[in-house]
Amino acid sequence: MSARPIHLRRQAGVGLVTAIFLLVVLGGLALAMVSLSGAQQTASALDVQGARAYQAARAGIEWGLYQNLRNPARPCVASSSFALPATSTLSGFVVTVTCTSIAAPVGTPAAGAAALVRYVLTATACNLQPAGGSCPNPGNGTDYVERQIKVTI
Repeated sequence: MSARPIHLRRQAGVGLVTAIFLLVVLGGLALAMVSLSGAQQTASALDVQGARAYQAARAGIEWGLYQNLRNPARPCVASSSFALPATSTLSGFVVTVTCTSIAAPVGTPAAGAAALVRYVLTATACNLQPAGGSCPNPGNGTDYVERQIKVTI
């Protein structure tokens, strides 16, 4: 006969079941933490790319304003796309700058009013462009970032 009483023999596998349950729960928690950490890193990287895209769009606006001031005879070029230099921190971004002119009459029409011309510059910056591409990119991916800035002068 065994040295253990009968009520202890019936409870012999309870510790193993409890240990397996705890391992499964801890493994699930570890998996959730790894998944959350990966999502947080991806979101942080996209946030940085968004800030870079905003700065690239600002550079496009400044370029468009410079073109407008430098060439008063033809101040508004319809559209222009360019990639930012590979040596800059904004490499990998393409900027498309468009310009539209809006003529609004000043004064009364009967007095032969002169036209006041306003220019609307729009700079769109995005990443993942092929050489010679323009923004916006219709074939965007999961890490595609685009920012747009409009200025009226």
